[in-house]
Amino acid sequence: MAFAAVIDALSSVSVGSLTLEHRRARVDRRKFIATGFGAAMYVRAPRPKNPDGLSTLTQWMDATQSEREQGVKACLNRIEEMDSSVHAWVQVSPQEPTGTGRLSGIPFGVKDIIETKGLATEFGSPIYKGRIGAADAAIVQDVRKLGGILLGKTQCTPFAYKTPSPTRNPRDLAHTPGGSSSGSAAAVAVGMVPIAIGTQTRGSVLRPASFCGVTGFKPTYGWFSMEGVLPLAKTQDTLGLFTQSSADMLLLWGALGNDDGKEERFALGVPDPLQEVEPEMANAFARTLSVLRNEGVSIRPVKMGNMLDKLASANELIMFYEGARIHKQRYEQYGSRLEDLAKLVEDGLKIPTEKYDEAMRYVATCKLQVSERMKATPVILTPAAPGPAPLGLSSTGDPKMNAPWTALGTPAISIPLPVPNGLPLGLQLTADRGQDARVLRTAVHLQSILGT
Repeated sequence: MAFAAVIDALSSVSVGSLTLEHRRARVDRRKFIATGFGAAMYVRAPRPKNPDGLSTLTQWMDATQSEREQGVKACLNRIEEMDSSVHAWVQVSPQEPTGTGRLSGIPFGVKDIIETKGLATEFGSPIYKGRIGAADAAIVQDVRKLGGILLGKTQCTPFAYKTPSPTRNPRDLAHTPGGSSSGSAAAVAVGMVPIAIGTQTRGSVLRPASFCGVTGFKPTYGWFSMEGVLPLAKTQDTLGLFTQSSADMLLLWGALGNDDGKEERFALGVPDPLQEVEPEMANAFARTLSVLRNEGVSIRPVKMGNMLDKLASANELIMFYEGARIHKQRYEQYGSRLEDLAKLVEDGLKIPTEKYDEAMRYVATCKLQVSERMKATPVILTPAAPGPAPLGLSSTGDPKMNAPWTALGTPAISIPLPVPNGLPLGLQLTADRGQDARVLRTAVHLQSILGT
């Protein structure tokens, strides 16, 4: 009844019968910036303010049923107002929940490579424009059974690889939002939904979160079922989540039926040497470590040598090898129409099995070594991206800061760093495999200190 009431009340919202089908209107950047919300975001984006007071997932979960209904309408109004500039959505068509639970009446968005019954599932590619999903993926089923309202499908790079999607970075429309989960990150960044689902094979959740100034979380590899998710590299593909903050993410984690852990205090680690980053990120990261130390947080160097760079390379090789074989038949059918994925298949098929096996052995060895290092420093801090979102829309940025941890299968989260002005930057935290609650709770503690 509550869902029907929400939909009935939306007759005044002209979103094409609540469906936004590949809106490709040219971005009028000056108009976007001239609006009150856009102007604030362009300088230094605050958290979006929902007119009904529901911005964070924490506020949504504390809200009454009536407040949640009004909040859904506000989200749809925000999409109607802003998506012609941001292009976060493939389709908006609210779906009735299939159950009730802690997420009852709370809207969420889903990346376009994830199957959704009766909604667009076009894999981010014009080749599959008009394709409709026949069944919900396992993760979508889980959220809908908890009462979540599937609001629609978010844009992503074709086949979750690197050809950019039409999505713009809502913090500055001239910059990339990152990829491949571009629409999911952007939708949360501007308050279109409090929750969005993405995937990561290299850095496709954590990098967009860093670029767009939100929280992105990649759980331990294999934690969530990938049933109904288009694969790219099956030993690397991982579902991920977006929320406004780490406190929201911890709430979502618990709402999904996971143990939310306990309060702990221990020394944090920082890789020595750190992977190379841009000056803006290097300075912000150093300032952040100083702030944390001044607040009594113990931070120790962790000797890593060139392991992280080698792991990033291994992750890329594994993705090319596996992705080429997953998409070989699609390449034979569509060839260059696959854009960047076509080159991945061509190059990946040339990789000898011996090279792939060598990369997999190296990753296995590193898992043991990193697990041992994490006994002294259970959570390791790194920048979540080399720098702020690059200018232009021809690239989605470099995933090298996230790829090592994807290869290792560890849980990792990106939270906003304190940035006095300019584009957002993210702090990445990771812990040993299976220690998802630990990394989430540590992120909440650090974010409370940093005030982001």
